[in-house]
Amino acid sequence: MSPPGLSVVVTDVDGTLTDRARHLDPAAIAQVRALEAAGIPVLLATGNALPIALALQRSLGLTGPILAENGGILYDPVRDPSRIVRLADPRPARVAYRRLRASGLPVRRLLTDRWRETEVVLEPSVSAASVRRAVKGVPVRVEHSGYAIHLMAPGAGKLPALRTALAARGRTVADAVVLGDGDNDVAMLRAAGLGVSFPNGSARARSAARIVTRATFARGFVEGIRRSRILPPAPNPQGSV
Repeated sequence: MSPPGLSVVVTDVDGTLTDRARHLDPAAIAQVRALEAAGIPVLLATGNALPIALALQRSLGLTGPILAENGGILYDPVRDPSRIVRLADPRPARVAYRRLRASGLPVRRLLTDRWRETEVVLEPSVSAASVRRAVKGVPVRVEHSGYAIHLMAPGAGKLPALRTALAARGRTVADAVVLGDGDNDVAMLRAAGLGVSFPNGSARARSAARIVTRATFARGFVEGIRRSRILPPAPNPQGSV
């Protein structure tokens, strides 16, 4: 039985609205449009840079705010299009990156780092464990999204930003269905009114979720929304009993 009062959907992007190849899935697109048509705002909470997240938000026709850079940036293009809120200090990430380079670890920044303002993101060519060892003693948070390694300020993350975003709309995390697949989604999944992950999700994400779907990737997103019962049931066809 789903918790009562669910009124907003919060979703990761890569591995959640996409297939294995990171292509947006038509079934997920149809599902988010059905949610918005029913008056249920959909909020993107992603490790992607803001320009990428904003393009997705506009293309999908979403009305929820955007949490980009793993919550380092909050932007509500519907309610406050002139204001970008930076919620994380970029300096710890930059210090940690300099330490990594000095350590000789063969790290490479993602192309999209040129647009990032609050974190440093690395290609997953090295392990997150080796990065953590190399920056031991530096006050920085290291998160693996499943697609990249993120360096961010202590205390930063998707959950603190989500609380801020929802409070501005008179909601709390308990009102949200949260869907995600990475370690960077774990805190949100645990705090959500209903947390949903997928077989392709990390072990920590699956453990944090209340529902783990049978379907993978974006098809799991569609299954998770259905099982959450956040959408009102479709009316019976005329003449059915």
